[in-house]
Amino acid sequence: EEEEEVEEEEEAWHQLYPGHIPTSPLQKALLAAGSALMALYDPYRHDMVAVLGETTGCLALPNLRDKMKHHPEGYRILQERPRIRLSTLDMSRLRGLPDGSLGREYVRFLEVNKVSPDTRMPPKFVDDEELAYVIQRYREVHDLMHTLLGMPTNMLGEVVVKWFEAVQTGLPMCVLGAAFGPVRLSTRKLQVLATELVPWAIRSGLNASCVLNVYYEQRWEQPVESLREEIGIFPPP
Repeated sequence: EEEEEVEEEEEAWHQLYPGHIPTSPLQKALLAAGSALMALYDPYRHDMVAVLGETTGCLALPNLRDKMKHHPEGYRILQERPRIRLSTLDMSRLRGLPDGSLGREYVRFLEVNKVSPDTRMPPKFVDDEELAYVIQRYREVHDLMHTLLGMPTNMLGEVVVKWFEAVQTGLPMCVLGAAFGPVRLSTRKLQVLATELVPWAIRSGLNASCVLNVYYEQRWEQPVESLREEIGIFPPP
């Protein structure tokens, strides 16, 4: 019994936040390889995409955290740790906002695409509590990226958002999604993607300030167009 207690204590000691699973570099590499294969085979396996993001984000995540720490709004987000979930959103208030406002268009995006902010997986494999929040935040603002970029949740829309996020975050998962996501698109869609959408997403990603430094919960009334301009996202083609 004593041994069991010691083991439990050791586990608790290594668990940095609820749900955290401590892993060695080798385990991370195996998880990354397995999840990459699964995510490429089925891009809608969000759980695999999530694992890939956590096991390969060791360089990009600290970089994103530093960008947040050196920005007044980003720093406040790190301190206050807001969450975008159905439990924290006042959906009826957002629905009542004027057309064109971030809140109204965000709810419209959720409803049209039948998605919920609660489907984002909590992090498990990030071995730093603050970095775990950074990747959580990245996941929770993903639907807001769709809203700002005016992209649906179909394969074409996801690939465009992934290109924007890849440039913005440097997360290998986004780079992989951006590179291999188009494999299943028709020739016509690929043409639109290559000639118009991807160049626009890359230009916007390079031009825009860090999207994690926006306290979206305090910007619901702001028109999408004005927020787009403020961040530096070019109008969608």
